[in-house]
Amino acid sequence: MMRKCWAIAKKNIRIYYLKGPVLIFGILFPAFLFLAFAIGRNVPAGSLVPGLIGMALFFTASATTPAILPFETRTRTLERLLVAPLPLSVLIGGDVVSAFLYGLFLSAIPLAISFGILGAVVTRPVALIASIVLSALCFALMGTLFSTPPTDEPSAIMTLANLVRLPLIFFSGVFVPVSAMPQWGQWLSRISPLTYTTELLRAGIGQDVQIGPWWCITALIAFSVAFWSISMALHRRNMCRRLAL
Repeated sequence: MMRKCWAIAKKNIRIYYLKGPVLIFGILFPAFLFLAFAIGRNVPAGSLVPGLIGMALFFTASATTPAILPFETRTRTLERLLVAPLPLSVLIGGDVVSAFLYGLFLSAIPLAISFGILGAVVTRPVALIASIVLSALCFALMGTLFSTPPTDEPSAIMTLANLVRLPLIFFSGVFVPVSAMPQWGQWLSRISPLTYTTELLRAGIGQDVQIGPWWCITALIAFSVAFWSISMALHRRNMCRRLAL
């Protein structure tokens, strides 16, 4: 099963990493959004680090999985994969692995900027590593949830994904630390997995945090399990409708 899952992941890496929707919504869009916030504001460079890394992980890891199934539905390659025979869990698992690796790979760019240019210093390496690895997995699994509607239009799925992702970044501690938010904002922040990513990143570079690192780790694992369980249930329910398109 692991070999089959890796075969699916390699196929996705070769085909989908350079697709237009993945590049635009996974790399260019969050980069310009972050620059629009950071440029011209009197903000300490160190405070930008969690938001920079967090947004990179959030958008890149969740950009690949929503695009794969619509593309494969349109090109009629999904049927061939399902009659391989290939269990649906392995097919979706391969999509998650490719998105997870995509997030890890591209997170190296903001990490290099943070530590090489912005002067960030690692004080708690376990928290930093956990934030990157668990967040990449969590957001890749979130992407599988976005891909559950039975459609062969990648643009429709990407629009749906951004309807969820864009509101989340504004109350997840990306631009403003959770501790500096009003009380209602702090309550809202608890429902976003990105909140726990930014809090773990802040803990990793020695900044003050509102939520303890172990709570953040537990929350990211819980979100990952929930995303996988819900997305698999929805994919099983909608697969017949997808194949009928």
